Amino acid sequence: MAVFKIVHITKYQYNWPIKESINEIRLFPHHFENQDVLQYQLLITQNPEVIFSEDYHGNRVGNFNILEAHTEMSIESRMLVRVNHSLKIPEVDHATVSDLKNEKEKSIALLRFSYPEIISKQDEIDQILAAIGGQNKTIIALAQACSEYIYTHFTYTKGITTIHTTLDEILEIKKGVCQDFAHVLLQLMRTLGIPARYVSGYICPNQSGMRGEGATHAWVEVYSPVQGWLGIDPTNNIWTMDNHVKLSVGLNFSDCTPVKGTFKGLAKQTLSVCVSIGYEDGSHFEEINDVQLQEVSTEVQEQLDYIDNLYQQQVQQQQ
Repeated sequence: MAVFKIVHITKYQYNWPIKESINEIRLFPHHFENQDVLQYQLLITQNPEVIFSEDYHGNRVGNFNILEAHTEMSIESRMLVRVNHSLKIPEVDHATVSDLKNEKEKSIALLRFSYPEIISKQDEIDQILAAIGGQNKTIIALAQACSEYIYTHFTYTKGITTIHTTLDEILEIKKGVCQDFAHVLLQLMRTLGIPARYVSGYICPNQSGMRGEGATHAWVEVYSPVQGWLGIDPTNNIWTMDNHVKLSVGLNFSDCTPVKGTFKGLAKQTLSVCVSIGYEDGSHFEEINDVQLQEVSTEVQEQLDYIDNLYQQQVQQQQ
């Protein structure tokens, strides 16, 4: 059992004023049998009203608008969370894929989590599974084998992928970060017919050398008819422990995006994310990441360059 104090700050900045910013956030730690939310506070620029709801996957969702013109938006999520993953022990679970048949027949949700994505490189997924060998293996053994394969054959490299990188591209370069490895493991599990879902959250190992520590993290949960959903982290090749804090679940990253939205205006935006984690022993860890966003189109870039040139001319005339 462990208790963490986490502060997650998402900061958008715009080089020109924008308005009517409409946003959807999933920054609320999950209440489930292994995790208790002891305290929670949400702070947003201009203190807009936040409308709360629950999505299809049971995640708490917040929606808010900032209508006035602004050049910066900050979303600060503060939480105190207690985690106890030892309530579930994957090693004692001997269920097999065939044991899932009745479960999937009763649940549309489990069926949906069992469908692999349609990709061009599905043959590579099939080759990986053939190399691993699935005959007579339990769900747990298959998940462990696939996780170990990703950990061994894919290189953890920051900055080489973005949230828009496709599964085909990840299989091509065999490099990426936690989000990419989670998507590969999802494809492997679902190809086997095992329900699997994407998990967004944090890993808080107090600087123990695990990959992805101190920042937003992603892993996978596989479904067993014996114990239900069990978390496995292919980035570190481990089953989730007391230092994995869960925010949201879904089919893929798109269902779990911490912040997404739109705005009116012509401006370039930058995004930085700061995650600060406080531990029970009084130690503290903080990491700041500048997030690589999708590049604007050539047409939009030309308009931005035109505005910048006009502004520079006005400044020169005033001097």
